[in-house]
Amino acid sequence: MVKITYIEASGAEHVIDVMPGLSIMEGAVKNNVPGILADCGGACACGTCRVFVDEAWRERTGKPSDMEEAMLELHDDPSPGQRLSCQIRAVENLNGLVVRMPKSQF
Repeated sequence: MVKITYIEASGAEHVIDVMPGLSIMEGAVKNNVPGILADCGGACACGTCRVFVDEAWRERTGKPSDMEEAMLELHDDPSPGQRLSCQIRAVENLNGLVVRMPKSQF
């Protein structure tokens, strides 16, 4: 399992063990983590699973694809480390990953 810490905008933390190969979004949805809406189910088509990856993890999670970048541009509160959690897979080298959720997914 890959341990992921999801931090809500309120500061509430959820430490979840996510099955390797699942997306960070799937781990949140399967464990009822508030703040990850995932309206499109992981198709990179809605932007409602947006998270901010802590700086220490950004190199390991990689850069967004062009399609992901296009979805992220729809939000009017960009921040460094902004990603769609459906596009980050839980893999061994992400054990301990910390992501923060925005106040709103819209």
